[in-house]
Amino acid sequence: MSHDRHGLAMTGASAAAVRHYDRAIDELLHFRAEVDAEAGAALAESPGFPMGNVLVAYLGLLTTEVEDARTARSRFGAFLRRTEGADLLPRERAHVAAVLALLDGDFLACGSLLAELTAEHPRDALALAVGHQIDFFTGDARMLRDRVGGALNAWPRDDPHFGHLLGMYAFGLEECGHHDRSEEAGLRAVELNPRDVWAIHAVVHTYEEQGRFGTGLRYLDARLPDWSRGTFFNVHTWWHYCLYALESGDLPRVLSIYDAVLADGQSCLELLDAAALLWRLHLEGSDQHARWQALADRWPARVAEPFYAFNDMHAVMSYVGAGRIGEADKLVAEREAYVTRPRPGVTNHGMTLRVGLPVCRAIVAFGRGDHDAVVDLLWPIRHRIAEFGGSHAQRDAVQRTLLESALRAGRRDLARVLVSERISLRPCSPYNWLKQAALADAVGDGAAAAVARVRAADLARAGGAAGTVGPVE
Repeated sequence: MSHDRHGLAMTGASAAAVRHYDRAIDELLHFRAEVDAEAGAALAESPGFPMGNVLVAYLGLLTTEVEDARTARSRFGAFLRRTEGADLLPRERAHVAAVLALLDGDFLACGSLLAELTAEHPRDALALAVGHQIDFFTGDARMLRDRVGGALNAWPRDDPHFGHLLGMYAFGLEECGHHDRSEEAGLRAVELNPRDVWAIHAVVHTYEEQGRFGTGLRYLDARLPDWSRGTFFNVHTWWHYCLYALESGDLPRVLSIYDAVLADGQSCLELLDAAALLWRLHLEGSDQHARWQALADRWPARVAEPFYAFNDMHAVMSYVGAGRIGEADKLVAEREAYVTRPRPGVTNHGMTLRVGLPVCRAIVAFGRGDHDAVVDLLWPIRHRIAEFGGSHAQRDAVQRTLLESALRAGRRDLARVLVSERISLRPCSPYNWLKQAALADAVGDGAAAAVARVRAADLARAGGAAGTVGPVE
């Protein structure tokens, strides 16, 4: 019997395998690519090591890539055949059950099993980290907060990974709207571990949700060496940097970062960041045809099979942005066929049916200029789009599409509601005031439009002094 660094018992692992496993967990919490090598090294030392096999399976399943999931299914199946009848510890059996649920596409069951596990073993860092990602994929803000919050008091404050938990908790607090508490927890987590990119990301989200884009730029500038390289999360943080730069009106800066960092994305996570950024420009009439074409070329293999509706949306954005409406129509038709067959326990089926398809249809309608259709598709689901995952910041692309189409379709009452909601929540956002100006123009109130534009310009100037670092220093 061996134990991991947090005192949890494990079977089937040599001392060397345990060392590699502990390093892998540390790399995972730091979002570093070395997690794969350390996990592989643990299995090379002890091929039948249950927690090592569980870790490798989770790593393959959490990329939201179909091919990675297929490989994980094959490898984990081989592990189960080799260890059939083995006497696993209850915690190990619980992890195996969670992996099997995830292999079956049941994100919700996996998340529930991991929540039960951490109630009994609150210092299981792997269960907490994987459960946190499941909550993100399913858009469950309450569990993003409470899964980790319910474990925090079991962790000694001097544990090297306590800060990582605090960073996860900060993100959950932000997604639940507890912005002051989120900022406090996130800043403390970064103080404990300056290279905790998830905690940095939580702070960045908090500033985004409050419209504090100047503060966000200055924060990222000051911490550039800690987040901008060396992890598989740096592209996403650069995406956040670009959102701040967009608010300040610095389009050249945004495109410079896009070309230096986002344009060469390889994973689904990186491709959807690229699509989400270009879509914001598309909504504002910025023609990025060449960039769209290059991005659209990378999606077909990744959405050839239904796997995660959130990815589908960004693929459709890329096709529409590139003017390849036929490819967008084809993907929508494939997903329509997918949902006609009942698939009990497959979380993505419900996501696609309830949210993914309406959003994808709306994006295609936007591409065709049918803005009434966009409003009719998105207005009824605007308060439940969290069901197909992502964060508030990521899903704001959908809310902006609805607002833009409401303005273009002349649906002024709905546009007024949407603009009022945005300004009431983020009164320091230049984008929100520019939409107020567009609405005022639509109703013929030139004076109000002028006031809103001045307000937007003043806010942009106030935050625009930040954001002076280069994307690849």
